[in-house]
Amino acid sequence: MENYRSRPKGNYIQDTDWDELYILTKHWKSDLLFYKQDLRFLNKLLNKYFIWITKKENLEAVKTIGQNVLKDKRTVKKLLKRVDQHLAHIVQTIDDAFKHDSNVFRKEHQDLEDDIAKFYKTVRKNRKQVFSITEHVMDSESLGHLLQD
Repeated sequence: MENYRSRPKGNYIQDTDWDELYILTKHWKSDLLFYKQDLRFLNKLLNKYFIWITKKENLEAVKTIGQNVLKDKRTVKKLLKRVDQHLAHIVQTIDDAFKHDSNVFRKEHQDLEDDIAKFYKTVRKNRKQVFSITEHVMDSESLGHLLQD
């Protein structure tokens, strides 16, 4: 299985300082914002070809992958909210390290990272399916002329 984590291997989360965790979390946010835009594009791509589909099997395939993309869009929104909350926790911890439990925070950080890595894997799989089904629909429905818009 591919590793979608963006941190170094080992006991990084437990051993690194708060500033590095902050930078890593900002990197996650940047990536998630990119995925949010990517999902918007994939959704528009599916919608563009959806109206031209006449074959039932193509309609069902596009509908299914479209639902997966919409689910991904909801997930990225939730993850971005969690990342923003996490960034706020890091700032609070940097400002007053004795006020917060480091172990609880680092566990939260690891759980968030695991959820983001799972999301990356799901989106990449769905993106691949979108392009595959789009190509199939264009070939089977004779929609090549739509690319010339």
